[in-house]
Amino acid sequence: MGFTSFSFRPQIEAGIQACGYTAPTPIQQQTMPPALAGSDVMGLAQTGTGKTAAFVLPILQRLSEGPRGRVRALILAPTRELAEQILEAVTELGRSTGIRGVAVYGGVSKEMQLQKIRRGVEIMVACPGRLLDHLQAGAFRLDKVEVLVLDEGGQMFDMGFLPDIRRI
Repeated sequence: MGFTSFSFRPQIEAGIQACGYTAPTPIQQQTMPPALAGSDVMGLAQTGTGKTAAFVLPILQRLSEGPRGRVRALILAPTRELAEQILEAVTELGRSTGIRGVAVYGGVSKEMQLQKIRRGVEIMVACPGRLLDHLQAGAFRLDKVEVLVLDEGGQMFDMGFLPDIRRI
């Protein structure tokens, strides 16, 4: 089974090929069909098995149609390192789509993050604390979000982010 069986748009196929992916991993084979169909999905797999691509590719497929320049997908992550890794996957896999993303986390300039968001992004990868800072300041809204991903949800709950996630 190859990635062509998922019928991704050519621009997404180009990103898959550019990343050197040849065959989907088990987590991708199991989760991408329901995700592409718009169903809720929960997946669990070891590190290095392709979980990020398993949710990024369906997001790119969905967002390739519809409005641009506003946040339509929100991916929550427990750490800035993971947020940056996810954004890198979004950027690499979506390089030919024109879909833009931003990472939002603490320890860096809020203003730089806001500038990127104001220029227009479709995918936001965020740590809950900094995202709430921006939302409480009225910097932007998330009322047009179509897709929500909790990456490493168990870790976020263990780290005490459950109240923040509920607020978001």
